[in-house]
Amino acid sequence: MADIGAIIEMQRVLQNLHRSSSNANDFAYDKYHTIEEIHAWVDQIVATYPEIATPFTVGKSYENRDMKGFKISSKKMATKRDGIKAIAKKAVWWDGDRLWRKTRSKTSAPLCFGADPNRNWDYDWCSRGASSDPCSDTFCGEKAFSEIETAQVAKFIANQQGTLVHYINFHSYSQLWMSPWSYTTLRSPQFKLQDDGSIQAINALTGVHGTQYQHGTIAQIIYAASGSTVDWTYGIANVTFSYGVELRDTGKYGFLLPENQIIPSGDETLAGLVSLLQYIEQHVYA
Repeated sequence: MADIGAIIEMQRVLQNLHRSSSNANDFAYDKYHTIEEIHAWVDQIVATYPEIATPFTVGKSYENRDMKGFKISSKKMATKRDGIKAIAKKAVWWDGDRLWRKTRSKTSAPLCFGADPNRNWDYDWCSRGASSDPCSDTFCGEKAFSEIETAQVAKFIANQQGTLVHYINFHSYSQLWMSPWSYTTLRSPQFKLQDDGSIQAINALTGVHGTQYQHGTIAQIIYAASGSTVDWTYGIANVTFSYGVELRDTGKYGFLLPENQIIPSGDETLAGLVSLLQYIEQHVYA
């Protein structure tokens, strides 16, 4: 990968140029946006399509930010978690607010903040692939659901039991479409059903731009991680079609994916989601 600082600075310049020439009603899908801009977009979608879009707020983050979303239609829900990881205005990293992967809560270590929200769920909490060290990127928290963000999302999901038919936890990067389990390399009792869904999603995704994805269980094809979101949604909330998806790319740009790949990545991911929903409909409602 090229110099990280240089990549971040170039992306910042391009983003500032875009914002200086945009009005408040514009939302460019080929640019990276701040959380405030994304929240404004959510509000605009709800205002524009009130007949199908219903807003909701899961709660507040540690730094008192709203955790917003909107529900499409009044039928069975499908949740997409792509923003639970706290977005901080001041984070101890290369440029102040990029590449931070933890929450922002205080810990027992004065100079180390937050827990990994994908190690903080109450399913085989803090064993394999998680750390009890507050300064580690995979710190599991002082206890399961110690983080207000994970606790509130879990409560929201629990309140939807019986209406959720699938759950996807989007990450980057590596181009993987994965099913439970993450805490063990053993396959879940419904692995075949889940993995066939992954295959159908990947086939549709690849058909858009030729992007290649791998599939399998989380622990088998990437690494073991206890206390994960997907294990909890499958093992506790009983959401059969629970997945962890690692988006583009495979390492050339890593977490600093260029803006010109946002729309292609979105196009192919949407194709995969639609195909997966068709697969789920065949197996749940047939």
